[in-house]
Amino acid sequence: MKRALFILSLITLTIGACAPAPNIGAITPPYIDPGVDPESWAVIPAGEFPHGQHDHMTTVDYDYEMMVTDVTNEQYARFLNEAITDGTVHVGEVDVEAGEQAWMVEGAYGSYPGDPFDGYKHEEEIKAGDKLYVPTQAEGLRLTEAAGVFSSIPEYANHPMTMVTWFGANSYCNYYGWRLPSEIEWEKAARGTEFASGYGYPFPWGEHIERNNANYYSSSDLFEKMYGKLGNTTPVGFFNGKTYDGYETLDSASPYGLYDMAGNVWQWTGDDYPDQHYRYMRGGSFFTYEVDLRVWKNNSAGPQYFSPAVGFRCAR
Repeated sequence: MKRALFILSLITLTIGACAPAPNIGAITPPYIDPGVDPESWAVIPAGEFPHGQHDHMTTVDYDYEMMVTDVTNEQYARFLNEAITDGTVHVGEVDVEAGEQAWMVEGAYGSYPGDPFDGYKHEEEIKAGDKLYVPTQAEGLRLTEAAGVFSSIPEYANHPMTMVTWFGANSYCNYYGWRLPSEIEWEKAARGTEFASGYGYPFPWGEHIERNNANYYSSSDLFEKMYGKLGNTTPVGFFNGKTYDGYETLDSASPYGLYDMAGNVWQWTGDDYPDQHYRYMRGGSFFTYEVDLRVWKNNSAGPQYFSPAVGFRCAR
């Protein structure tokens, strides 16, 4: 069991990480309320937008909504408690599979119907069965559990939920009748339809990035003063133009009013690409340099992957 957790913790450092996860027990950060409501949604209207690095005009022919912020630790704890009560989620040991490797992890888990499998060369089969949502014994989790009830660590209540697999993110959205956004939906929500200097926005707020636009590696935000250059997550909506303890942020919402669409944590998207079944993430994180915060950049991992630098938001 311990060996399995150690192996999985090594895997979690492969995406953009250059050092171990912040030790949340070493320092207790201050609770900061940016005043952005994690329960709020923004409408993304139908229409064309410049997609990708080369601004290929792409049409989304329907209106949709996306969460203004990433799902928080407090929100995810509430989901676990509700879903455990009605039997949708269970807590205990669950098998985790990645290719030909399998191991047991203690965590919250639930059922998944599996993905279509075509036997394509190097295609990883995602079978039906119980899937890990959150490892409950892994370093970096900002949730605690007592007598079967989950709570967020108070100082991290409004930070993005991390250490969550794609299965765990997908289950959260589906539980409330929502879904994970597609990559196309995510990018349109992040960059909008505007052009500057003849190109679509490379960042949600415009053409250039400053250190106080977003939470990324060596961006010198308040939490880097406590944790070093590697930093830590910041509360959702932190970069909204307010000043916190002398640290002045720039208002860095996307054209539709979404926060943290660049930096803080990578965000799972819903696409299941045929013949590979990796899941894609967008947005960059506090582990990555500013180059990875450009709106067209993506990353990928198997749906069983979790990391202190990966979270999600929902669409509907």
